[in-house]
Order: sequence, then C-alpha cells, then structure tokens
Amino acid sequence: MWWFQQGLSFLPSALVIWTAAAFIFSYITAITLHHVDPVLPYISDTGTVAPEKCLFGAMLNIAAVLCIATIYVRYKQVHALNPEESRIIKLNKAGLVLGLLSCLGLSIVANFQKTTFFAVHVCGAVLTFGIGSLYMFVQTILSYQMQPKIHGKQVFWIRLLLVIWCGVSAFSMLTCSSLLYSGSFGADIVQKLHWNPEDKGYVLHMITTAAEWSMSLSFFGFFLTYIRDFQKISLRVEATLHGLTLYDTAPCPINNERTRLLSRDV
Repeated sequence: MWWFQQGLSFLPSALVIWTAAAFIFSYITAITLHHVDPVLPYISDTGTVAPEKCLFGAMLNIAAVLCIATIYVRYKQVHALNPEESRIIKLNKAGLVLGLLSCLGLSIVANFQKTTFFAVHVCGAVLTFGIGSLYMFVQTILSYQMQPKIHGKQVFWIRLLLVIWCGVSAFSMLTCSSLLYSGSFGADIVQKLHWNPEDKGYVLHMITTAAEWSMSLSFFGFFLTYIRDFQKISLRVEATLHGLTLYDTAPCPINNERTRLLSRDV
C-alpha cells in the first residue's frame, strides 16, 4: 500500500498540491499574456485578469473545499484522541472555527479580485492569512498538549518553526502593505499590475509580495505535517432508516448501514 493510500493522508496532500497548482497555472498564464511582471507579483494579481482569473477562482474554490475537509478531519481526530481533556476540547473547537473562517476567506479571495472589489478582497485576505495563522497557532498548541503521549516532540517543533516562519512573514507583509497603501504612493496603486524599479514604493511592494509568497509556503508546509497523522484515521458515514417507505408513517427503526467515507480502514 502506498503512503497516500493509508487512512486519509491523501487529503492534506491533495490540498497542498492542488493549491500550489492553482498558483502556478495562473502565474504561468498571467506571465505568458503579459498581465503581470514575472518577478514576485502578488498571488492575487495573477488571478485578476481574464482568462487566468477564471482558472484562479475555480481552482481556489476547490482548494477551499479540500481545506474544509482537512480541517474537519483534523478536528475529529483530535477529539477522538482526547475525549475527556476539557482544555484540548475547547482549543480543538476554536481551531475548527478558525479553520473554517480561513477557508471562507480563501473562497472570497478567489472570487473577488483586488482591482474590482478591493475592500472585499482585503477582508478575504485577512481571513485567509490572519485567521489562518491563528489556526496554525492553535494547532501547534494542541500538538504541544498532546506530546509525548499522543505523538513525538518532533511534530510539535516542526509546527512551531512553521508558525514562527508564518508570523515573521505576516508581520512583514502587514507592515509594508500598510505603508504601501497609505496613500503616499498614489491613489491608483490598487489597480497597478506592472512595477518598475524606478516607481515609488517599489521596495515596499517587493517586500510585501515576497512575504505573501513566503507565508503561503509556510501554510503548505504546515498542512503537509498532517500527512503522517492522517494515515492513522478513517471516517465512516452511517445511514439510519426510520421506515420502509418515504410516506408519513410512525418511525420504525431498522438496521443501520455503514459506509466508508473517502478511505479504507487502517
């Protein structure tokens, strides 16, 4: 059996591969059509102009669904491993809410382009990166709480390093983008897709875009740490029939039917 066939380990793998493919394909299309500069454009700028915005939106919507599935499975796994730890249960629920909000932000970013709906796009970016960073932080705390009883210390330290990487990138992006969009560098900067080294704010722009790409890579790395954990879990769907027909009759429970959900047992 291949590693991605074990449990639900294919979920975080598919999430990272699909999202990276969305970024790469839209970037290649935008560069080929000369819609953006090849050196460190904003990720969302590569999905601003047709036809790449159609590809960008469709693929990120699917990525959001994969992310929801991954976050839900992680929630169920932590809950099953710690059914009586009140602190972990609360943190786990908080992580689920933060993760789902981050997925909502990803879908918003995909469907509302920066040059058309700037305020909505920024809100989506805050949900995706800001709330997503908090999700990573909560999961790192959970990893600390569960080691060494549930898993080894290596997992915690890897996730902690990724959270620090994400935090440094987020701070750099927030600081430089706040200065860049403060109004000191022109009112049309939101619509600007092409930058020259002589332009005002060019250095801030490059730092912001580099931090954005760096932050995305930290997210990819964090979800990849789920692969080994997800090899140890599978989910089932249980269907309960309350009668032999679909007419309005008194409930009559009969045998339940259990079906594998996405995976075979480990």
